[in-house]
Amino acid sequence: MKELSLNILDITENSLKAGATLVTVLIEESESLMKISIEDDGVGMTGEVLSSVENPFYTTRKTRKVGMGIPLFRFAAEQTGGDLKISSRHIDEFPDAHGTLVCATFNKAHIDFTPLGDVISTVVTLIQGHPDRDFLFIHKSERGTVTLDTRELRSVLEEIPLDAFEVLSWIRENLTEQYESIKQI
Repeated sequence: MKELSLNILDITENSLKAGATLVTVLIEESESLMKISIEDDGVGMTGEVLSSVENPFYTTRKTRKVGMGIPLFRFAAEQTGGDLKISSRHIDEFPDAHGTLVCATFNKAHIDFTPLGDVISTVVTLIQGHPDRDFLFIHKSERGTVTLDTRELRSVLEEIPLDAFEVLSWIRENLTEQYESIKQI
């Protein structure tokens, strides 16, 4: 993938297919490193599925026989000298604390570092496509932090759906303003 934001979109979509009601995307960035963590409260993966998920010829999809999301994310991290780790707790074994955590670390100074890309569009796309789910987005850098929590929006909006045009426009503008304000610091 040409942008890490597309990997975030792909992995978050997998979380939602696994029944997640809350997905947290945390990007922690320093001058030299970027760490992207995607955590969900979905059903989680059994040990058997977890050991197979990094195989590009393993997929739960019925429309095609390959699943490249995790292998490509791993490749993007490892080509910079970073790594990818996945942990998961299946609902059968952990009925009160299940879900999956995917965490990738990247060396930003490496010539093969894939840019983050349009993460604002990724967040807006996820909310638009899944207005009944909650997302917590946090991007921490040395300059400041950008955040969006759909649970907070719901408490203010009450009956207005998150996928309403005006709400999605506000989300895009709000994230854009937050990113612009930390660029000026």
